[in-house]
Amino acid sequence: MEKILTRNWNVEGGHTLAHYRSSGGYEAFRKALGLTPEAIIDEVKLSNLRGRGGAGFPTGVKWGFLPRESDVPKYLVINADEGEPGTFKDRYIMERDPHRLLEGCLISAWALGLKATYIYIRGEMVFGAEQLEAAIEELHEAGLLGEDIQGSGLSHDIHVHRGAGAYICGEETALIESLEGKAGQPRLKPPFPAVVGVFGCPTIVNNVETIACVPTIIERGGEWFAEQGSERNGGPKLAQLSGRVKNPGTYEVPSGLNLREFIFDEAWGGGILGDGALKGVIPGGSSCPVLTPDEIDVGMDFDQLMKAGSMGGTSGVIVISEDVCIVRLAARTAHFYHHESCGQCTPCREGTGWVARILDEIEAGRGRMEDLDLLLEICDNVEGNTICPLGDAMAMPVRAFLMKYRDEFEQHIREGACPFPEW
Repeated sequence: MEKILTRNWNVEGGHTLAHYRSSGGYEAFRKALGLTPEAIIDEVKLSNLRGRGGAGFPTGVKWGFLPRESDVPKYLVINADEGEPGTFKDRYIMERDPHRLLEGCLISAWALGLKATYIYIRGEMVFGAEQLEAAIEELHEAGLLGEDIQGSGLSHDIHVHRGAGAYICGEETALIESLEGKAGQPRLKPPFPAVVGVFGCPTIVNNVETIACVPTIIERGGEWFAEQGSERNGGPKLAQLSGRVKNPGTYEVPSGLNLREFIFDEAWGGGILGDGALKGVIPGGSSCPVLTPDEIDVGMDFDQLMKAGSMGGTSGVIVISEDVCIVRLAARTAHFYHHESCGQCTPCREGTGWVARILDEIEAGRGRMEDLDLLLEICDNVEGNTICPLGDAMAMPVRAFLMKYRDEFEQHIREGACPFPEW
């Protein structure tokens, strides 16, 4: 498979403007300047590029929501918060190939008539922020940022904004609130960011990997990009493997790659650590419902995983082996989302903590059989009843753990202790 998104990752100096240009970088931007904005948007629509931040919304359609004419400036905000457990791809783009992201920002700016881009990066990603800032400085020196870029009439600048490491700021409206200097709490929608976004202006919020795909779409064409994936899920994508697997890491794969193949093929995951048995797979980051071993012969795209009862998410595949305690895993999942809740919505603020405490009791051997139905009831009361999906992100995986591994929860309650060792 030809490497597109990762071709500069393991090259000395691959993060620099000199190397990026030597491998054809910014030629797509030059080509874009010869196209109309409408033609660029049409290519992105044709590419079947879907948002790589988790929701999987078609990027070209999202761009179409932005008003063509506006009395106020329009902005692009890049979601580089990447706080989903099991997800670690965007940081590598920013650290190893920042110019791919920046070229995507410039093409997007030309297509959508944007005044500026703000890259909202998780505060702990210090190296990534430094690499981005150095790359932006290179662009200024090369005349590729600022006023009337290359005589094109486009004036645009890119700013790096470091967040404080709150998971909730991965939600686009909470991110905007934080960027404006306020508490990172989601906004009610509508209005949507494309109409009223950052600083009250029309704003497009896209994930790092999503925008990093744009130069390739313009270079190769939307039809070519679409052919690299599956139906309605275009292009190569970055998938991550973590958990009890021999070869964890970030891989460039075609959209729709078989999940079982990704885990067990020697070219990818190489199988279960210690050659143990597979117990389950979380296919798209910790907020996605778990799949059992007999459910993983499925393509890794949004539609196929939805049909299988889970979600594509960020393609953060977490492998669970037979020696992992599902109850403990469910409890840790609930604790994470309780800790990261902004506290704005009662079902999320109270429900996540309630679920976490009940799961702690079960894991410690103090649970009751009636707790299992109580947990399902709480999850039902949380899901769909909050401003943003954080409550759902706790409820959906915990419910799946309970429904698919109920025998293990009951075993904890009957035996009065966790039968699995810590690892």
